Amino acid sequence: MTVEGWLLPDTEDPDAAEFWAACRERRLVVQGCADCGARRMPPRPMCPRCRSLAVRWDEVSGRGRIWSFCVPHPPLLPAYAAVAPYNAVIVELEDDPAIRLVGNLVTGPDGALNGVDPASIRIGEPVEVVFCRLTDDVTLPRWRRPAGGAGG
Repeated sequence: MTVEGWLLPDTEDPDAAEFWAACRERRLVVQGCADCGARRMPPRPMCPRCRSLAVRWDEVSGRGRIWSFCVPHPPLLPAYAAVAPYNAVIVELEDDPAIRLVGNLVTGPDGALNGVDPASIRIGEPVEVVFCRLTDDVTLPRWRRPAGGAGG
């Protein structure tokens, strides 16, 4: 499904519904195993470490560092062609560096996808989560530089 040029996630997927519900509340959570404690993203029904089906959701700080990034240019998915080039970042979470989330580095919650100069992005620079409400059901986690932080 799309809205205003965005490809939307399935917020009712049984494995990821809790993640999307937390995003709507402007909280960042990651799935974890209720038996061995291993965290995992993306959400899935079974723990890759101990094979347990017992799930828990851990709230995390929303702080992290850019682990990697790319700058897509056309041709690409038609839904995003009008805003290209834009950045796509992989953020390793401060709470658990083994957990990495994909998103965009923006100037604020409603900042344009192409609003940050890609030449200014640095691997390792600190970021914090912000949330962009797209629909009643979809609020996306995005990333911005902390106020007064590095990366200008």
